[in-house]
Amino acid sequence: MDDVKFGEILLPGDEDTQSRRERAVRKKFWPTFKRAVRQIPFSRDVVAGFYCALDPESPARVRGILLAAFAYFILPFDAIPDVFALVGFSDDIAVLSAALAMVNSHMKPKHYHAADRALADPPEGMKTV
Repeated sequence: MDDVKFGEILLPGDEDTQSRRERAVRKKFWPTFKRAVRQIPFSRDVVAGFYCALDPESPARVRGILLAAFAYFILPFDAIPDVFALVGFSDDIAVLSAALAMVNSHMKPKHYHAADRALADPPEGMKTV
């Protein structure tokens, strides 16, 4: 994926767009993460980013970038559909990497602590049946 595509995907959006993305991300993040976790080498950072995106203290631009990346992540059919084994999440990983690199200075210890707790005791949507 080229820089232009990342630029299009990671636009923070207006308040309505961010609200819509936040609702979708809250609903679908954990089930999607559960399917992708083995393919994401930086899972702790992704989960910390999830908590940073939902943190009202995070700047609106940071929240918008992360919510855009997570909205792309939860879409089952994107540039490379997630249904394709092994390569399905490769584009998602690239988008998440770019977003996390853009906002890493806003990731706080509390986001990482929340990620560590979630990964140690997964939320309901992440638990295996």
